[in-house]
Amino acid sequence: MEPVGSQALVRRFDLPASSATIRSVMGALEERGLLTQPHTSAGRIPSQQGYRHFVNCLLPAPGTAVLHLEKELTSLSFKWIALDDLLRHLARRLADLTGLLSLITRPERPEPSLRAVRLVENNDRLLVLLIQSPTSVTHLNLRLPQDAATELEALEHWTSQQLEQSTRPFINWDALPPQLEISGMVLKEALRSHKDTQIVTHQGAIAMGLGGLLSQPEFRHSSALRPLLQLVEEQPNRVVVSQGRTINGGVWIGAEHPHPALEQCAVVQSSYYLGTEGVGQVALIGPMRMTYATAQGAVGAVARHLERLLN
Repeated sequence: MEPVGSQALVRRFDLPASSATIRSVMGALEERGLLTQPHTSAGRIPSQQGYRHFVNCLLPAPGTAVLHLEKELTSLSFKWIALDDLLRHLARRLADLTGLLSLITRPERPEPSLRAVRLVENNDRLLVLLIQSPTSVTHLNLRLPQDAATELEALEHWTSQQLEQSTRPFINWDALPPQLEISGMVLKEALRSHKDTQIVTHQGAIAMGLGGLLSQPEFRHSSALRPLLQLVEEQPNRVVVSQGRTINGGVWIGAEHPHPALEQCAVVQSSYYLGTEGVGQVALIGPMRMTYATAQGAVGAVARHLERLLN
C-alpha cells in the first residue's frame, strides 16, 4: 500500500476542507495510533490498530458480490461430487471473487484425551494400550528394551498418577523417576510419534488463489510471501486459528495472528461443522489492506453452505 497524503484525499473525495485541515486530522489519528507514517514527509497508511478499529466499528454491509455468491451456492449439490472436489470448487470461487488466497480445511474431529495407559509385556515386545474412552482404545506395538520389563508395572502406575492429577490429561515427563528412565523414554518417544502421525493424518486443506496474492502491491517482492507460502505448503492448518480461539469476530490482523508468518497479513475465517463430529475452517488470506466486509461475508456464506451440504 502506498502512503496517502492530505492533498490526494481532498482531490479523490472532493472533501469540503483544506489540505491543511485534513493534514491536522491525520496527525491526530496518528497520535491515537490509527494511522502511521512510513517515513518523514510521506503520507499516512492505516496501522494495525486502525484496521482493527475499522473492522470492529465501521465495517459496511458485504455488498452485492456476496449476495451473488450466496445465490450461486444455493444451486450447488453434494450428491454428485466428492468432498475434495467440492472444497476445491469453493476455494477457487472465493479466490476469484476476492483476489485473495483462499484456504478451506477438511473437517477434523477433536483430538481425544488420553485417560489411561496400559503396558503389556509380550516376549521382547511391549504392547501399549492408549485408553481415550470406554469405546476408544489405540494399540502401539514397541520393541521392549533390555532390562526394561521390571519397570513396566511401576511405569504404568506412574503414568496413571500423572493423568489423574492433571486437570488436563497430561504426562509431565520431566518428573519421570530415574529408575524408570529406560522404559519411560521409550514410551515418551512412542507417544510423541503417535501424536505426530495423528496430526499429519488429520491435517489437510485446499488452497487457491496464490496468483491473486502475488499481484497485491504489498507482496510484489516474493521474499515477503516466502514464510506464508512455506506454511501453506507444509502446515496449512496453522494458517487458520483453531476453533477454541475464534475471537476478534473471525478476523486476525497482522500480529494478532499467533503465527509469525502472517504478521504482515490479515486472515478472515469462519467455521463449518460436520454434525457433532468435526469442524473445518473457511479462510481468506491477504494484505491488511483488504475488503473486510466482502471477505467476511464470503467466508461466512461458504461455511454456511458447506454445513448445509454435508449435514
